[in-house]
Amino acid sequence: MKRYLLTLCLLLNACSNLPTSIKNPPAYDISYTQAIQNMAGFKNAPVRWGGLIVDVENEQNFTLVQMLYYPLDSDGEPDTDESNQGRFVFKTPEFLDPAVYTRNTEITVAGTLSGDIERTIGKKVMRVPLISATTIYRWPIYVYDDRYDGFGYGYGYNPYYGGYPYYWGNYYWPSASPFSRPAFRPR
Repeated sequence: MKRYLLTLCLLLNACSNLPTSIKNPPAYDISYTQAIQNMAGFKNAPVRWGGLIVDVENEQNFTLVQMLYYPLDSDGEPDTDESNQGRFVFKTPEFLDPAVYTRNTEITVAGTLSGDIERTIGKKVMRVPLISATTIYRWPIYVYDDRYDGFGYGYGYNPYYGGYPYYWGNYYWPSASPFSRPAFRPR
């Protein structure tokens, strides 16, 4: 039995889709405040930063994404419960569709600190750190599903939102959408 449990644990661990450069920080993890204070001293240093998207600018051969910096938790996900510490921009040769990479999407990026870039925020011109991205990870959005609260399931967050039956009037109804309800209530 222990052998099967160990095999199951190894298989589940192998199914993790988080890139290793996002999961593991660089050997010397440079913080945002260190980079701001000594931009020239940390040029070409590896970094792993994250936050929320502010703006996506697609140019002919590259994309610039302006981010609000948030500290990362142990998994490498931006901890948006903390206060943001500033802004940074990452550059990638890939085309990032602004319809997919929308404002306030959580992103973690790994790459090298390649200097700074000038950005206009409101009417103020600022210089913010620029990262040449090697790995970009867009965190999935989990939707709160309150259809099961109070019915003994114990689940509150459902990343697959829909597709499960819901309880209504002593019956379980199949649901393809959280908004589809029967037109009548059987008695």
